[in-house]
Formats: sequence, structure tokens, C-alpha cells
Amino acid sequence: MCAHGKGDDQALPLVVLLHGRGSNESEIVRLADHLPDGAQYVALRAPIAENGGFAWFANRGIGRPVAESLRSTMDWFRAWLAEVAPPGRPVLLVGFSGGAAFAGGLVLDDRPAYAGAAVLNGTLPFEAGLPVDDGRLAGLPVFLAHSDEDQVIPRDLLDRTWDYLLTQSGAHVLAHRVTGGHQVTPETVGELAGWISRTLSLAGGASSGARR
Repeated sequence: MCAHGKGDDQALPLVVLLHGRGSNESEIVRLADHLPDGAQYVALRAPIAENGGFAWFANRGIGRPVAESLRSTMDWFRAWLAEVAPPGRPVLLVGFSGGAAFAGGLVLDDRPAYAGAAVLNGTLPFEAGLPVDDGRLAGLPVFLAHSDEDQVIPRDLLDRTWDYLLTQSGAHVLAHRVTGGHQVTPETVGELAGWISRTLSLAGGASSGARR
């Protein structure tokens, strides 16, 4: 496993940065320079080599994970997390594109294990063996950022993610939509930083939303 990070105080909440398909941890870790203090930031490398980079799961189409592959890498992630986040340590997930789908899979599979999740320019992993029933993410802080001109993630998946999170999931969602393509804009980073700060203030030291 390869990981890069900012800060080494394991008494702080943990923010895990999840890169997009075909990328790696060294790219998304730069995001941590623009995010608030008060947490340990770690960017983890996905376990599947693909196109000179790495991926979190095999695809049956863009934004549509193979269920068995997603399950395997979620189990792999949880084994890693158990080593770095003991029970009671709040964990936030921040995923971009394919990393957003992976973060979505993790919280749909085990909502109580996480203190929050940011879904940046990505879709939830629908039809990949995970429940998406009403109230599945009840009370979970979620930051959702989509771009109007995203040409990478299929529009139907983006719209379904937006609708589910805001109307059915039960999550406490801060939704942010910008003009632009498949990228994280400076405006989005600013909104994300504020959301992380607020979410950490709620999660720090509390047992709710922390790993059990």
C-alpha cells in the first residue's frame, strides 16, 4: 500500500483522499494543502493498476463498478483503515471521480463507520450490490460537488446521484454545482474546506460517526 499525507498526529480525525481512475495518490494529496488544519490527511493509492495509474474497481462502463471488484477493494480498504484508525477515531472520505464512487460505496455499505463523505465530480455506485434504500445515509454529512459540463461521468448517473443524495438518502447534504468540466475548481475547494472544518467540529472527540 502506498500513501502520502499531511500531518502525523493520529489523535486527530482522519481525512482519506481518494483519487480518480487512472490517477494516483500523489496528485490528489496536493488538495490537502488547501484544506483546514485539525485533521490528518492521507491520500491512498488504489490497488488496481490501470492505464499507467490506478483504479478502485473494475468497470462495466464509466461510473458502473463490477460488484465483485468493488466488494473486494472495499474489504481491502477496511483492512487498511483498521490499522490506522482505531475505534473512536472519526474518519472522513473525500473522493474525486472514481474515488467518489468508491467513497460512496464505503458509506452505503457501512454508514456508521464514517463521520462524513465528499463526492466530487462523481456518481454513487448504483447497481453494484449495495443498498440505496430511503434513509440509507441518515444523518451523514455529505458534500456533493458536480459540474454542469462534465463530459466524463454519464449525465444520467450524475443526476441520479444528485437526486438520491438530496431527496432519498437521509444524508445532511451540502450541494455545490459549478460551471465547468470534469475537474475540481478553486471555488469547489473553498466550499469543501469550509465543509470539512464544520464536519470536523461536529465529529472531533465524539463517538457518533466514528469507527466502532
